[in-house]
Amino acid sequence: MFFGGRAVSLLPIILVLCLTSNSNILPVVEAIWLTIPSSGTKCVSEEIQSNVVVLADYNVIDENNPDHVPTVSARVTSPFGNNLHHNENATHGQFAFTTSEAGNYLACFWKDGSHQQDAELTLGLDWKIGIAAKDWESVAKKEKIEGVELVLSRLQGAVEAIHGNLIYLKDREAEMREVSERTNARVAWFSIMSLGVCIVVSIVQLWYLKRYFLKKKLI
Repeated sequence: MFFGGRAVSLLPIILVLCLTSNSNILPVVEAIWLTIPSSGTKCVSEEIQSNVVVLADYNVIDENNPDHVPTVSARVTSPFGNNLHHNENATHGQFAFTTSEAGNYLACFWKDGSHQQDAELTLGLDWKIGIAAKDWESVAKKEKIEGVELVLSRLQGAVEAIHGNLIYLKDREAEMREVSERTNARVAWFSIMSLGVCIVVSIVQLWYLKRYFLKKKLI
């Protein structure tokens, strides 16, 4: 195809459209199936950087007795232990928040006291993070975009999310490298001090033994 006196290839655009027609190319979080024990707690953790949107739905599934589904309690905490979500006596629920600190976010589920003696139950958790939690239908209506423009917007969001994750991993790698170098320096100084103490103790022992043998007139 010729446009403005130059040949323009449509093959890259066609390939992008064919690939993006399948939504699997974008970050999608599938449901996680958890088995909640009759006593105890089941937890799921995810390492998330700061300023990331998190959206999750959970529901209890009991195929054997769908009319009397046991209830559970849920709690979501931040890396610093702040309570982000707490729900009791629920068969389903939802939590959404924007992370304020980087680290491991923990979601824990356990059976309520009235069902402690029952058998194990299954809980479905749909945990979406970042670009996967964005409502693209609302974005399309608000910005009045559709078709290829909407697909490109989704790709741009995915690229920005990947770029942010790479920067986050780079920063974490730098922090871990600094901690490792600091630890190696401390170990080196400790080894030098240990060697120095051993040398001093050896010299003192030789001096003491020499005095002892001289005193006993053995040498």
